[in-house]
Amino acid sequence: MQPVHPSGPCATEPRLSPLCEVQHAAKAEKPQHSNPSQSETPELDQEKQTINDEQVPLHSVMPNGEKTFVMMAGSFAALFSPLSSSIYLPALPSLANDMNVSVSLINLTITTYLIFQGLAPSFIGSFSDSYGRRPAYIIAFVIYLGANIGLALQNNYTALMILRCMQSSGSSGTIALGTAVIADLSTRAERGKYIGYAGIGMALGPTLGPVIGGLLDHFLGWRSIFWFLVILSGVCFVVILIVFPETCRAVVGNGSVPPASWNRPLWTLFVRTSRFDDEQGTADHSTIQELKKRPNPISALLIATQKEMGLVLLYGSFLYAGYMAVISTLSTELASRFGFNSIEIGLCYLPMGLGSISSRWVVGRLLDWNFRREARLQGMTIHKNRQQEIEKFDIERARLAITLPLIYMASLCILAYGWVMQYRTSLAGPLVMLFFTGVTTTSAFNTLTTLVVDINYQSAATAAAANNLFRCLMGAGATAIASPLIKSIGIGWTATFITGLWVLGSPALWIVYYRGYQWRRDLAHKHEKKSENSSHDVSNPPKGNERSDQK
Repeated sequence: MQPVHPSGPCATEPRLSPLCEVQHAAKAEKPQHSNPSQSETPELDQEKQTINDEQVPLHSVMPNGEKTFVMMAGSFAALFSPLSSSIYLPALPSLANDMNVSVSLINLTITTYLIFQGLAPSFIGSFSDSYGRRPAYIIAFVIYLGANIGLALQNNYTALMILRCMQSSGSSGTIALGTAVIADLSTRAERGKYIGYAGIGMALGPTLGPVIGGLLDHFLGWRSIFWFLVILSGVCFVVILIVFPETCRAVVGNGSVPPASWNRPLWTLFVRTSRFDDEQGTADHSTIQELKKRPNPISALLIATQKEMGLVLLYGSFLYAGYMAVISTLSTELASRFGFNSIEIGLCYLPMGLGSISSRWVVGRLLDWNFRREARLQGMTIHKNRQQEIEKFDIERARLAITLPLIYMASLCILAYGWVMQYRTSLAGPLVMLFFTGVTTTSAFNTLTTLVVDINYQSAATAAAANNLFRCLMGAGATAIASPLIKSIGIGWTATFITGLWVLGSPALWIVYYRGYQWRRDLAHKHEKKSENSSHDVSNPPKGNERSDQK
């Protein structure tokens, strides 16, 4: 069932319908009038189009070089959430011995970390959509730095558990903020290229974390892991304080509106710059999005109540759960099947990480290419650095046409990984499949994230938080049951189970592919009708007082 594109029958179809061909033929045969007011030359048409393009405000006044730097800084900040989770893994036996508790109790700190990793972004994301990205980054890093210092100094299990929850709360908000920054600065036509930046940090964390953690624990002890995180995050925090600009469109619009002092980088408080002092009246206040007066953490859950968002978020969480099942059990599988130590195990995470990083160049350009292709088919013109409205554009088709093939390829990679590991082939077999698993799964994650942000562009951080909430909670469950499941049925059949879950669940995305656009149109129409009724009630108040006066 094909979705209806309401931009007009001629504009939205890749080929002209018979009616449109008749209309075009009639226009071509229509005689030209001698009166200049009744006829327009192609030069005048082109001039009119240029004038109309100039009237549309720039999506971002930030230069491309600065835009790339800001996105990369956001990606680096997002590194700390997955890094803090994975760098901790090689030190689990050392922590259990020093605190005289079982490894099972230490593993419980991983589960609680993932739970708070899902919950915390709902608060920080909603706050940043209302008051800006910079204040949210500052709050997140203050919490994270304090938690790491406490973890490096603590000596008992209770303190470890509480501080790990704080560490997760501080670091996980940076994931939603990194995605929101990219949504602030990029148009939908170029978002595929830039959304990969947010994924670089998230890919490097699980890749480098076990290697760094194993080396630090082996040579300096487990406390050095947390001091390392203090130093690394402290450097990032200083960079954000000094040079990171405010990008939230509810605060600065397209970047031309001067922000409040607490939303400014520190260097602008001492150096006068025209971008932050609007003496010439160049600020375009029309680009300011409607400001939400109060942050609402529940808004992340409300996004999932939309039919298409509910299906996308639910399926994305299953996809992430399978990915986490592989990541969390890889170390034990390598140790039991190949007899590797912690450093060798850490190095075996590199292929999956390299695959995840390389996906940024593969899927990003593919997403942008398919967006332009769908725009041509649906009759939408793309202008550089101008936002593309999707009220009359089937963005679901443009994004999911790339996502679905990636999911099926990822399913094959997971299946192959499980069985080559089951039959204990040479090490090259699992490592090669881990590389391609990293490429395909990360690419699928990025395309789904792009779709979620595209649809919820006015609350990008909240949408990213909703995405993170579903993924992390499902990932926590997968991490808890993956090892017992492998012990029960083997890693080959566990991989088969994950593959079946992904493939059998994929019709949820096919439904969104065919029906999502119409659902979104119906929801927008419902909101418009509700808004009109509210306006009518305000403009026509009840006349009870007048009647009582007449009596």
